[in-house]
Amino acid sequence: MTAQGLHESVLLQEAVDALNIASDGIVIDGTFGRGGHSRLILKALGDTGRLLAFDKDPQAIAFADEHFGADQRFSIVQDSFAQIKEQAEALGLFGKITGVLFDLGVSSPQLDQAERGFSFMKDGPLDMRMNPEQGISAAQWLAKAKEGDIRHVLKVYGEEKFAGRIARKIIEMRDEQPITTTRQLAKLIDEAVPGKREPGKHPATRSFQAIRIYINQELSDLEKGLQAAFDGLAVGGRLVVISFHSLEDRIVKRFFKKLSKGDDFPKDLPVRAEDIKPQVKLLGKPVRPNEVEVDENVRSRSAIMRVAEKL
Repeated sequence: MTAQGLHESVLLQEAVDALNIASDGIVIDGTFGRGGHSRLILKALGDTGRLLAFDKDPQAIAFADEHFGADQRFSIVQDSFAQIKEQAEALGLFGKITGVLFDLGVSSPQLDQAERGFSFMKDGPLDMRMNPEQGISAAQWLAKAKEGDIRHVLKVYGEEKFAGRIARKIIEMRDEQPITTTRQLAKLIDEAVPGKREPGKHPATRSFQAIRIYINQELSDLEKGLQAAFDGLAVGGRLVVISFHSLEDRIVKRFFKKLSKGDDFPKDLPVRAEDIKPQVKLLGKPVRPNEVEVDENVRSRSAIMRVAEKL
């Protein structure tokens, strides 16, 4: 498998088309991964265009330096897209950005490398950090977290209805031995969840998702990143977001809806339509992968893309 083939960017052409890239555009790829979207964005940009990418993962940064480093139009920052404002201001780009793309979640290389600890399908150390050089690992958190905190994370971030049972089992297990591998945690969850299961879904799916989101502060980063991206757009600039589960999409949908409604006047105050002043225009209906893409890349099946244009 080639380096590029390590990750199949979901809704690749659709997302780049939605950015409506001009040859002199200033575009941000908030989730570089292995550069699938960035590569296509650079093809659409002319000699005076600019692409600023973000990724927390040191492997993604190394890949970008090797495969994109020679392109003077491209630069990448090892940080969360929540830092768009600070990084774009430092480069004098804030307020001039013509397009921002967020492709949320984890990349295929992260899932496929057992040593990263993202997947219960492969046994490895229970890490789950997008940047293994920062913060605490999932194993470190589970070793010290209170039962109530574990239950809260599983219920809120994983929408896990058996959060209480699983949290209790984790506390019981760690009193006997440290929980340090993905296989240990997956087996523990399998034992904690009662007989009736979600069809076609491993009982550990929601819990692994929840812990990963918590460890990487993904939802708080998304909320901050959306606002920073919108603030940094020029008028007519577009914000394109691809989500992979309901929690992410709910945040994006709510953010877009609020900006598209315009000024928040009191309910009983008579207001003319021209006084409402919406801040974005929602473009088209949410886009999902077609059957061909889902067949070729099963991880794309839950993807949904929303697009807004700054007014």
